[in-house]
Amino acid sequence: MKSWIGYITLILSTAQLGLADSKRARDWGIPLEGAPGELNAITDVAGVEVGHSTIIRGSGRLRIGNGPVRTGVTAILPTGRDYRPVFASHASLNGNGELTGTAWIDESGFLEEPILLTNTHSVGAVYEASIQWRRARNFHNSSSETGWASLPVVGETWDGRLNDIHGHHVKRKHVFEALDGAQNGPVAEGNVGGGTGMVCHRFKSGIGTASRITDGGYTLGALVQANYGRREDLNIAGVRVGLQLTDLMPEYPRSTTSTEGNSILVVIATDAPLLPHQLKRLCQRVPLGIGRTGGYGANSSGDFFLAFSTAEIAETEDEELKRVTMLSNDSIDRLFLATVQATEEAILNALVAAETMEGINGNVVHALPMERVMGMLGGDGR
Repeated sequence: MKSWIGYITLILSTAQLGLADSKRARDWGIPLEGAPGELNAITDVAGVEVGHSTIIRGSGRLRIGNGPVRTGVTAILPTGRDYRPVFASHASLNGNGELTGTAWIDESGFLEEPILLTNTHSVGAVYEASIQWRRARNFHNSSSETGWASLPVVGETWDGRLNDIHGHHVKRKHVFEALDGAQNGPVAEGNVGGGTGMVCHRFKSGIGTASRITDGGYTLGALVQANYGRREDLNIAGVRVGLQLTDLMPEYPRSTTSTEGNSILVVIATDAPLLPHQLKRLCQRVPLGIGRTGGYGANSSGDFFLAFSTAEIAETEDEELKRVTMLSNDSIDRLFLATVQATEEAILNALVAAETMEGINGNVVHALPMERVMGMLGGDGR
């Protein structure tokens, strides 16, 4: 679907997009370490659901408030439609950005909310709509009309190279679309949801996902919204392909703010029984996966990572006590490695899936030329 088909609006859920069947990094033969799950997606972790709302409207010259629009929302439901707080933690590499709701995650050790990803100037609208969705869908553990509170978890990256970001086009209906459309199964990637207008290593990017099955039988999945990086640093399977891909540069004025793109959001899910401090350790390994592709946490970068465990917390005869199983620290290395591998592959899947897009003022960001990339990797992929 070419983004320059103008003056139409597409608000699509994961199921409607049909992009999950498109060719991915492994399908191209890129050599990647580790054993992926059946879907090679964050939804390989049982109970996790993902949905998108994608807004593509208009073409031509920017008119703030009218478009063109290239943005959206991605929703992750950690335990589906069931309200069940799960252990969680977060970290950042460079803090020029926003991930709301993390103060309570730090304080309590729990994630109680859907996770929503969007553009920088839509955080407020998405935050408010998330509360409205929880109330409309009775997504909380209180029968009282007033006896519950919501502290939404909303992350952002900046899509102003292609999108009318000052126009505030993400509305309540789009947040509801993403949340109501969330499902297990294949996850659409590339120019979808919150990733619709994003750029990575100066190629078109967006949403990507991957998963790993560890030696102990645990599943770990990653989902990224990738919007960072210099072209010359792009690294695929150990090859500095960015040094060779000196053409196909984005077509927009030098004056365009933040032309390189800098930020990334990464969500890690696992069914391994991890406590919050252990999940923080997973978050701290995410930058190693980003570094494999050439990211380094630039000064203008907003690099935020959140990890949660879907492992059940058992009830006891005493309603004030819970029974928790914890994976030994001596056994956690396999999950560290899975985090690095899944993050790297999710970024590559975002790049591979994304298509060339034209946005505001005729700005164009090109897709990664995969035939050329595979030629650079060689027959054995190295």
